[in-house]
Amino acid sequence: MEAAGEGTVFTPSLERMKHVKSDNGEMLTKPFLDVCKLILPVIDKFGAAMTLVKSDIGTRLENKYLSDPSKYIHLYSMVQEEVDAKTAKRSSSCTNCLLWLTRALDFLVELFLNLLAHPDWTMSQACADSYGKTLKKFHGWVASSYSTVVMKLVPDRKKFMEVISGSGNVAADMEQFCATFPPFLEENHKFLASVGLDDMKAP
Repeated sequence: MEAAGEGTVFTPSLERMKHVKSDNGEMLTKPFLDVCKLILPVIDKFGAAMTLVKSDIGTRLENKYLSDPSKYIHLYSMVQEEVDAKTAKRSSSCTNCLLWLTRALDFLVELFLNLLAHPDWTMSQACADSYGKTLKKFHGWVASSYSTVVMKLVPDRKKFMEVISGSGNVAADMEQFCATFPPFLEENHKFLASVGLDDMKAP
């Protein structure tokens, strides 16, 4: 993902976030996934270091939505359908996809917060701290050990910031993203917890 011609890589997602909720305050599937698709490719800039967090992680949710857009207009409708059918805990479920998508975004938000709060940290430090606060507790021993190694392979901080800065004020946009997007993720966690599925771990 290249930085937008106008603004930073965050600029399009900040605009789309205004449409994630319906007038009734319900999470809408397509607008939420659109925001995810705009911000997740940042992960690709890490190369091999982020193979545990795939930028196409939301594809299953999008395919389900496209199978019947009117039926799945609300994000949690497909999860509730799987809960009712007792298929939500399957690794191939949309529920599992939403859970790991949300966790991947938790990691990115934490990383952005670290970059804002610790200008002296290297990317490896920022990533390792973010991973420890978000994904690590849900990964098995092998995945966690692997992550410890690959976190040292992340790109140079200066190069990374140049890539995502574009022509805008990246610090201001990053700060706005970190203030605006997390409430959506928290809502996902609350819903998943309400159906007893927020603590699922990787195999």
